[in-house]
Amino acid sequence: MRIATVLSKSMQNIHIMLAQAAGNTTKTNITLSSSGNPMPETSIFSGLLDSGAFGLLIEGGVFMWPILAMALIGLAVIIERWRSLKMLAINNSELKENVLNELTEDRAEDALKRCEQATGPVAAILANGLRKYIILKKLNYDPARLEEKVVKSMESYGAHILAALERHLPLLAIVASVAPMIGFLGTVQGMIVAFSDIVEMDKTGGGNIIQAAAAGIQVALLTTCFGLIVGIPAYMAFNYFSSVINNFVLQVEESAAELMEAITLKLTLGKSQATKDADPLST
Repeated sequence: MRIATVLSKSMQNIHIMLAQAAGNTTKTNITLSSSGNPMPETSIFSGLLDSGAFGLLIEGGVFMWPILAMALIGLAVIIERWRSLKMLAINNSELKENVLNELTEDRAEDALKRCEQATGPVAAILANGLRKYIILKKLNYDPARLEEKVVKSMESYGAHILAALERHLPLLAIVASVAPMIGFLGTVQGMIVAFSDIVEMDKTGGGNIIQAAAAGIQVALLTTCFGLIVGIPAYMAFNYFSSVINNFVLQVEESAAELMEAITLKLTLGKSQATKDADPLST
């Protein structure tokens, strides 16, 4: 939904710009030359198409439009993922320390409440594990099975969060790889047309072959240039987001391991205490 919203706003802005430019084409400004004769000025819309980015976009041919569409899609994904992954920048060190202390003191309910009040995916995963631990402990589950259930619960919940964090990243990878390839395809097609024109000029014997070849190759290389302009930032963004998610996975694994160590220690101490209470002569 966020990507659709960003794309919709981008297309609306483009439509507004084109509509304003098209509206200006109806206005023809007349200037006087040095001889006093009227000289119609070029419209703003024509100047916009013949120069700058729009001019290059038109010169590049039909392959420029898929690259432009991929640029909009890639930009939308980058903005949406950046806004979503900002929550991973939360420092969870203090939260983990407090949760482990409360769990060691047999205050699992307080630890759960602390995790529920905190923000971020790490806190949510710890809360899910603690919730499972409290429920199974009240049901007098076997300690070995209890640990297994808690681990599976945290892994399952973590997998759902990881899938949400990686959403739309494959689309960004497609943009990073396909945009340059479309640019290369446009260049190949342009080179074919340019050399075909050169062969035709050589047969007819008219025109400057070198100039025509240079102009054709220049236009053909535009698609490669634009494809790389779109693909390189998309590739960099994909790798950056992937590294952020990988660091998050390491944090989750570390937090889960520390939580399970605390739970195992608590269950072991509880079992030893129960054995002593059942057999007071053992001491």
